[in-house]
Amino acid sequence: MALLLTLSLSCTKKKTSQLQTDTAELVHPLKTDTLKFTSGIRSIFQDSKGRFWFGSLQEGAAVFDGKSFTYFTIKEGLSDNQIHSIQEDQNGIIWFDTQDGISSYNGKKITNHTASQNTPAYETFPKPSVASQQAVWTKTDSDLWFGAGTKEGVYRYDGQNLQYLAFPPHQVLNLYDNLFAVTDISKGKNTIWFATYAGVFGYDGRDFAIINDKSMGFDRTIEQLHIRSILEDSKGRLWLGNNGIGVLLKDGDSIVNFSEKNNLIHPNSKKKGDKSPPGTLEHVFTIAEDGDGNIWLGDRDAGIWKYDGDSLKNFTVKDGLTNDHALAIYKDQDGVLWFGMNDGSVFTYNGKTFEKQF
Repeated sequence: MALLLTLSLSCTKKKTSQLQTDTAELVHPLKTDTLKFTSGIRSIFQDSKGRFWFGSLQEGAAVFDGKSFTYFTIKEGLSDNQIHSIQEDQNGIIWFDTQDGISSYNGKKITNHTASQNTPAYETFPKPSVASQQAVWTKTDSDLWFGAGTKEGVYRYDGQNLQYLAFPPHQVLNLYDNLFAVTDISKGKNTIWFATYAGVFGYDGRDFAIINDKSMGFDRTIEQLHIRSILEDSKGRLWLGNNGIGVLLKDGDSIVNFSEKNNLIHPNSKKKGDKSPPGTLEHVFTIAEDGDGNIWLGDRDAGIWKYDGDSLKNFTVKDGLTNDHALAIYKDQDGVLWFGMNDGSVFTYNGKTFEKQF
C-alpha cells in the first residue's frame, strides 16, 4: 500500500509504555477515490508527507494521498470509530485519539495503547496521591496530548512513554456524569489548555490555572459552563466555545461573554442545548485562527463565523455550505482553512468563497 512510514513496530514496542495492549496487521484496507464519510468530520490533519487525514464521528479515519482515500476502522484495529483528534509524532507515527482509547499507525500496523476507556479508572490507573500527581506532570514542546475518555485527566506522550495524568484537585459543582471529561485541547505559547464540560485546566509546566463556574461568578440557575472547544490565539487570548452560552473570551485577567457582547445570544435563549435560530452564536464546537489573525468559530446551528478584530461575518448554506454545522476547522501547512461539516462534507476557504473538496 502507499502509506509507508519508517519506524518499525518493534521499535514502537520498545519505546511505548506498558499501556500498549494489542496490535493489528493491515492486510487490505479499503480504498476509494472520494471521501465516503457521511456521519460528520470531527478532525482534520495534514501530516509531514503532505497527506490529509480525516476523522469521522462514526466511521473511523481516512487518509488522502492526493489520488485516493485509504480507510481505517475498528476492523483494521482502531480502538473506536469516533476520532476526536489526529496527530503525528517526531518519528512520523500517526496517532488517533478515539472515543474509546488511543491508537497509532506506523505505516504497516495499528497499535492500541490504552485499555478501553469504558473500564473503570481504578482498574487501569490507580488514582495517584496529590504528591505523586504533581510529580508526574511535566511538558515539552514536542509532547502529544490526548483526552482520557470519561476519566478526569489526560494522556501525555513524550516520544517514548504514554502516561496518564490526573487533573489536580478541583471542586465538583454538580453531579452530572463525566463532568471533567476532556472535550478539546489547545497548545498555547506557554500553557497547554484542557477544555472539559465543566471547566478548563491550564498547565504551564509548573502550575495549574482553573476556570469554572465559581471563578466565572455564574449563577448556576441561569447559566453553566458546558465547554466544547478552546483556542489560545496568537495574541495570547483564550477563546472558550460553550454549548448554550456562546463564546467566552479571556484576555489577560478579563473574561467576557463575546457572544453576548456582540448581541448574538437570542433573547429567549435557555442557554442550554436547545436548538438556536439563525444569526446566533450560542453552541460553538470548533475554533481556529487563520494566518491573518482572524478567528473562525463553528456553531452547531448557525453556521460559521469569522471575526476580524472589528466585525463578525456569518457564513451558512446560502454561501455554498451543505449544512450549518461545522465540527472541525483546521489550518494546513499552506495556511489554507479546511472545514469539516456534520454531513461528512469537507470545504476549503479561498479568501472569498467556500470550495467543496469532498
